[in-house]
Amino acid sequence: MSNHTRVTHFILRGFSDTPELRLVVIPFFLLVYTFGLLGNISIILAVMRDRRLHSPMYFFLKNLSFLDLSYTSATIPKAVTTSFTGSGVISYPECVAQLYAFVTLCATECFLLTAMAYDRFLAILRPLLYGTIMSQKCCAELVVTAWVSGAIYSAFHTFNTFSLPYCGPNVVEHFFCDIPPLMRLSCADYHLNEEVGFTASICIIMSSFALTVLSYAGIVSAVIHIPSVDGRWKAFSTCSSHLSTVILFYGTGGFVYLRPASRYSPTQGRLASIFYSVITPSLNPLVYCLRNKDMKFALQKLYCGRKY
Repeated sequence: MSNHTRVTHFILRGFSDTPELRLVVIPFFLLVYTFGLLGNISIILAVMRDRRLHSPMYFFLKNLSFLDLSYTSATIPKAVTTSFTGSGVISYPECVAQLYAFVTLCATECFLLTAMAYDRFLAILRPLLYGTIMSQKCCAELVVTAWVSGAIYSAFHTFNTFSLPYCGPNVVEHFFCDIPPLMRLSCADYHLNEEVGFTASICIIMSSFALTVLSYAGIVSAVIHIPSVDGRWKAFSTCSSHLSTVILFYGTGGFVYLRPASRYSPTQGRLASIFYSVITPSLNPLVYCLRNKDMKFALQKLYCGRKY
């Protein structure tokens, strides 16, 4: 490395390589980001202020909303500024911090979605013991465990990515600092780091996903045996919003991270990232509110002063 000059900053490409397209992209993402920000803040305030929502399910939903608004805020403001000014310069330490924050929040959301699946599993299969098992202490411990696990997982990936030497080129084919496009910029062989990171993702994230799938397998098995149609529909409706979030989040996120960086396509990578890092967290408030009467009433009470 003595013959190389270390990169001191990176240049983010932004949402699109086409300057004319930025005029359409910037208002769209500002609108989506604002909608998601207001929606997630509304859910947090509604859960905090309405006593009817002081239950484990809504406690997890409040934390999910906080995660959603946090990790969109970790990337979108910088990306919009990049597209608007045409200058995507980001310093090396800022890039490290952005990657660490983003991966921490995404990994924490994976673990939190698993905890939410476990919560629904207990509510449907163990209704008599649900209140005892899912105590306030247990819920808090699950959330703290998700955050700590996400932070440790992110620290590993951040170190694994930035332990590689970067000496040019420094143009990141993305709208934020992410693992696959950064690894492709390394001036050394990154395949060992790639394999180590891929193995860690398979073992940890996919294990979390497998636990979520197992929880839903148990839920489906229990719902099928409910004799009444209304009972089956009521049980399924309590899980449908969470299931939609899981499918969108893992489906688009897995497309980016569960394949080698050598096969990374900048266009496909940005498109998939837009879904799981922008659109999905912004739509989550809408998904949960449309299918939840208690949340609808709580929001009406919050903004319109409606009492019930």
